[in-house]
Amino acid sequence: MSPAVTKAIAAITAQFGRDGVHVAPDRDGGAYVIVEGVPLGAPFTREETWIGFHIPSTCPYADVYPHFVRPDLARIDGAALGEGLSASHTFPDQAALKTPGTLPARTAVQVSRRSNGKDSAGLETPLHKLLKVLQWLKSR
Repeated sequence: MSPAVTKAIAAITAQFGRDGVHVAPDRDGGAYVIVEGVPLGAPFTREETWIGFHIPSTCPYADVYPHFVRPDLARIDGAALGEGLSASHTFPDQAALKTPGTLPARTAVQVSRRSNGKDSAGLETPLHKLLKVLQWLKSR
């Protein structure tokens, strides 16, 4: 993994704890990451989720997009998940992993929150983007 990707993973681990963060290098110097036990709650029926994403080797210059969450994500009010959320995806891409199977594939809901005009000066780190996505989910 590139030094910038390693630094980004260290920040995520510091925020969420070492035990809940799973990492698998990709073939290009980036990494696929899954964070377990992330608090979610209202407006969703589940109190927590896992969240997965790919940090590209071009970090910090590339956007971390998209994110993936548990496949049984559902709203308390029974309404559709809404814009930016789509079911029936698989995470991570096993063909892109340096060692396929090190992070087993999971069925997931994709969370599409692209950061257009991303600040390449590093103000939006992968951790910052993750926290923004979680805040957006909770505001649904």
